[in-house]
Amino acid sequence: MSKINGKTQLSSKRFLPYARGFTPATKRIQLSAIGNDKNLAEFSPGGDSDNFFSPIPQPTDIDDWLAQYCEEGQTYREFCEECPWLSSRKWAYMKQTFKPKGENILEKYPEGKIYLLPLGEFDSDHCVDFDQLREFSQMYLGIDVVSLPGVKLDIKDRSVSWIEDSQPGVPSRAQRSSSRVKKHTLNARFNTKPKHYQICVDEVLLRLKQRIPDDALCMIALTMSDLYGDDRDLFVAGMAAGKHRVAIFSFARYDPTLTFDIGDWYGIQQNLNGMDTEERKKIILQRSCKLLVHEIGHLLGIDHCIFYDCCMNGSGHLQEDFCQPIHLCPVDLHKLQTLVGFDVTERYKKLLEFYQKHDMHSEAEWVKARLEYLSASK
Repeated sequence: MSKINGKTQLSSKRFLPYARGFTPATKRIQLSAIGNDKNLAEFSPGGDSDNFFSPIPQPTDIDDWLAQYCEEGQTYREFCEECPWLSSRKWAYMKQTFKPKGENILEKYPEGKIYLLPLGEFDSDHCVDFDQLREFSQMYLGIDVVSLPGVKLDIKDRSVSWIEDSQPGVPSRAQRSSSRVKKHTLNARFNTKPKHYQICVDEVLLRLKQRIPDDALCMIALTMSDLYGDDRDLFVAGMAAGKHRVAIFSFARYDPTLTFDIGDWYGIQQNLNGMDTEERKKIILQRSCKLLVHEIGHLLGIDHCIFYDCCMNGSGHLQEDFCQPIHLCPVDLHKLQTLVGFDVTERYKKLLEFYQKHDMHSEAEWVKARLEYLSASK
């Protein structure tokens, strides 16, 4: 994934040049990238395609994703050729049943699951419901998603420690070797005024590699603690070790009542400003759900999208991330459907129920219109 810096506001409305060498996709290239399929209507942009799938927006800030990076993109055909989950060879380090003749990831790895691991506290003050994240990601991806018992963080004396405990029923190399509670000090940095800390992702990824369950397709640790990668970072939203199928991501900066200093990693202020609690929870849920499925998408082999305005677009800063849609464009929906084998219409129906249940009105309206289009196309 791209590192996301601490910038939270667009500095200008004027359009800026793309990164050198990048050219936005034409409609012909977009349609070619989708790939042919017997159920083409499910992956068709639609007659007036911009009603559903807009082109990627041109940069308006020097820190925007496509102002910084010249990405080639990944077509549907390239995904099918490159994705290790579709290979007839078993992924290295996998310790579960593998059926090489399976047509998709669920048939090749019938025991496979995606695991979510809470790292630190997820309480009512954080406005993040872990069960809702699990439910949404399972609907969105079409793969079983399981929440693991949380890992405790001990934060005191300018130190952050990972409290290792056994997890009954979820075997892994580390848990089989010992059932004793252990304490591991994580790399972290602290600031006293204002009081704030960040955890470095490197040691967390090492811990995750050691405890990934044997039947895991991947495991993602989620935390409300702020993260960084190296001393130059203001922060990072997270980091993945794709080869080892583990990742760590933070929702610490997804609260709309927070503002951030663009120069100091510890410069964070909260201003509730009369914001309704339910509206705050809804915004955090939408942002968190989008981050989670975007990053799991990468672990499943889907690269950044350059063909449409899409959940799989890269982002150069928080405001750009927040403005991106939660839905997949036809190119990436085709990839995910081929990888998993779900029914596209049924998936949309489940997502519509979730959006309506959680008052995510714009998302619900988009999915409802998309379902009507698919129904009329049959």
